[in-house]
Formats: sequence, structure tokens, C-alpha cells
Amino acid sequence: MTSLWLRRALEESRARGFLGPKSVEFQIEHSRGFIDAWANFRPDAPHNVLDLGSGGGVPGLILLDHWNQRTVLLDSMERRTKFIGEVLAWPDVPAVGEVWRGRAEDLARERRGDSQFDLVTSRSFGSPATTAECAARLLNIGGLLIVSEPPQSRERWSVAGLGLLGLEVYGAVRDRAGFQVIRKVSATPSTYPRSSGIPKKRPLF
Repeated sequence: MTSLWLRRALEESRARGFLGPKSVEFQIEHSRGFIDAWANFRPDAPHNVLDLGSGGGVPGLILLDHWNQRTVLLDSMERRTKFIGEVLAWPDVPAVGEVWRGRAEDLARERRGDSQFDLVTSRSFGSPATTAECAARLLNIGGLLIVSEPPQSRERWSVAGLGLLGLEVYGAVRDRAGFQVIRKVSATPSTYPRSSGIPKKRPLF
């Protein structure tokens, strides 16, 4: 059952232009695909989650509502993170939600981000190479990166490229939508992620 605060937050997010034109019901249903993808590989809820490029709060707010575990919504845009901060301060919202404003490449190297998360999610952050490089250092070893994939997408994830980051292809889920699941199997080398903007300009694969 969807909490009243969550529906209110997504309606407000869409009104401010932070979400696309699709209905709030669609946004919730699609975001639950991340939950199902996790459950395909892990029986218990993640202890902590980071939503990469959370934008208007999707899927981060849905994951927070469902699991009620520490959930960090990360975005580089001031207006969006300010809005998410407002939502997290509402009285009915779980107190374990956080918002971080900044670049993933930088925050991944900070103590609060480096190797801290069981799960990193990405809905529309960037290309596979950019997403993998920005997420890798945020994950603890054994943690999962779950990425929403385009419809009928072909294989987009390079085994060799992921290996450079300490990652491997773990599986895929086709349910409400397509989701690629990547696992961190070893420490990310100190050279990654590269400086802010470089993963997008010069992708590893």
C-alpha cells in the first residue's frame, strides 16, 4: 500500500517539473521493479541504499517508503535536492532518509560514501559505463547496482569494463520493466571514479 506522504510527494515533484508526464501510479509501479529485482537475488532488505541521480525522488522515495531503511537520494541539482530535503522533513516520512547534493564522482571518495552501500540504484543517470564508474566505489563488496534498462535493450554491459571497477554482471530481471543487476566482487581501484565529468566524456566502454 502506498503511503499518503509518498503520493503527495510525487504529485508535488511532478507539478514542479522534476518528473516526466507519466502518472504517479506509473512512477510507483516502475520503481517497485527495483524492489523486485533486489528480492530476486537477496532475501532480506538492504541495510542502506543510495539512489544515483535521484532527480524528483524516483525511485529513492519509493524505496524509502517500502523498506524503511537508510536511503540516500543523491543529485547534483540544487532545486531538486532542496525539494527532496523538504519532503524528508515532513512528519510522516521515515527518519532514515537523507539527501546529498553533489557529484557522484566526488562523493564516492568521501568517507561517508566510499564502500558504504548495499544497494545503488539508477533510473536514468547515464550510459552503462558512466553509471558503473560512478556507482562502483559507493558499493560495499557484495553490494548490488540495479539499473533500469530501456525496453528491448541489447547487451550494453562490458564484462571487461566492469572488471576494471571490481564489478561483474550478476543477472537481469524482466518484470514491470527491464533491470540489469551488477555485483561488486572486489575493491574498486583508487584510480576510479575519475575526476568529475570524465566518466561521461571518456567512458570506459
